[in-house]
Amino acid sequence: MAATRRLNKERQDLDKHSATIKDITVDESNILTWTATLLPEFPPYNKGAFRIEINFPPEYPFKPPKVTFKTKIYHPNIDEKGQVCLPIISAENWKPATKTDQVLMSLLALVQEPEPTHPLRGDLAEEYTKDKKKFMKNAEEHTKKHAEKRSS
Repeated sequence: MAATRRLNKERQDLDKHSATIKDITVDESNILTWTATLLPEFPPYNKGAFRIEINFPPEYPFKPPKVTFKTKIYHPNIDEKGQVCLPIISAENWKPATKTDQVLMSLLALVQEPEPTHPLRGDLAEEYTKDKKKFMKNAEEHTKKHAEKRSS
């Protein structure tokens, strides 16, 4: 299975991002399911850690993975169910040469710099656009309340 071989290599490549992506776990019974922890570097999300799940289709790398937040996050591009609006993994933008570390770095960039023009949560996009100070305060409080603790 080509996906298995490629995913094993990509898993090793992710170790170089250990400052911002930690605890990458591959499901022993299904190599197509991974979990990881994102550690954003900038406010308001740098007060916590966020668990994500990555599901690779059997057709990977010809079809994109699906990324879901397992930790609640106050973000215009991530809905209440944890679904993410991430252009790099949309069907129309996906390229088989794209690697998992590129997907995760794009995800981290999106978390740290929301794109209110492509929201999944219109209310948060509006707040971000109209009153960024209020958004940052609400997002930080939400992060402290719902995000996982960062290990020191």
